[in-house]
Amino acid sequence: MIFALALFLLAGLAEIGGGYLVWLWLKDARPLWFGVVGSLILVAYGIIPTLQSFPSFGHVYAAYGGVFIVLAVLWGWLVDRKTPDLHDWIGAAVCIAGVSIMLWAPRPG
Repeated sequence: MIFALALFLLAGLAEIGGGYLVWLWLKDARPLWFGVVGSLILVAYGIIPTLQSFPSFGHVYAAYGGVFIVLAVLWGWLVDRKTPDLHDWIGAAVCIAGVSIMLWAPRPG
């Protein structure tokens, strides 16, 4: 369970961090290397989820979506300095609850 969570966190940081560098390159006229490094990080993001032990691509990405939402809220707070409101936190908690149910609920057979 800890390994799965660590991979989700790593994938989220790669997706958000890589996307952020590309964003800065295109939106804030940062140097080309921001876009190149961001793109390489996004390639790594595409590889990281394949290290999960869950057998289904759709299952892994659906669960990862909830983790991504929480990380995006935290990124906005810590990097963009946009303080999340109560609804952001409630929504993030609902997503994590959903991810937990999807990944670790007992299943028949």
